[in-house]
Amino acid sequence: MFRLYSFVLYVAAVLVSTAVQAQDLDEQSGAGQTAHAFTFEMPYGEPLALKDYAGKAVLVVNTATECGFSGQLAGLQKLHETYSDRGLLVLGVPSNDFGGQEPRAHGDIAKFCEAKYGAEFPLTAKTVVKGDRAHPFYLWAARELGPMARPYWNFHKYLVGPDGSIVAWFPTPVPPTAPDVTTAIEKVLPGS
Repeated sequence: MFRLYSFVLYVAAVLVSTAVQAQDLDEQSGAGQTAHAFTFEMPYGEPLALKDYAGKAVLVVNTATECGFSGQLAGLQKLHETYSDRGLLVLGVPSNDFGGQEPRAHGDIAKFCEAKYGAEFPLTAKTVVKGDRAHPFYLWAARELGPMARPYWNFHKYLVGPDGSIVAWFPTPVPPTAPDVTTAIEKVLPGS
């Protein structure tokens, strides 16, 4: 009887340990999460938590001021002007990951973007968006959508719905004001 009792305790301990390990792996991998689980750092160290935008649509775009696609900053500003009052947050995520095309320091990026493109939407601190050291949001997005949907260059766009799920993604060449982008935004705006 003692052996059977010991065996039952052993099996129970293994099952509990396995469940705890699986939960830890889920937490590390982002399984079951939404975009609302992630926080970006702003240029001067303050946090920008996506959970603070629950109920709104968020367009997350990795940017670079020296990229050949940097003219898209003006298009992102146009989206900001058109849709921010209707519940869209345009969030620029400056990155130096592709071709070293973001040479500016954290605080200088937003000043440059505003001066050259009129960009008034929020820009985070410079952030890694590719590879194993990518920001957790980007690691999560790649897991959620698969390798084809991860950024392969600057100005890759993820559209996050009000519930925190990624509802669409758009590769670099698709301008922010393209009908595919604006139609997707309009479908997920609060009250649409």
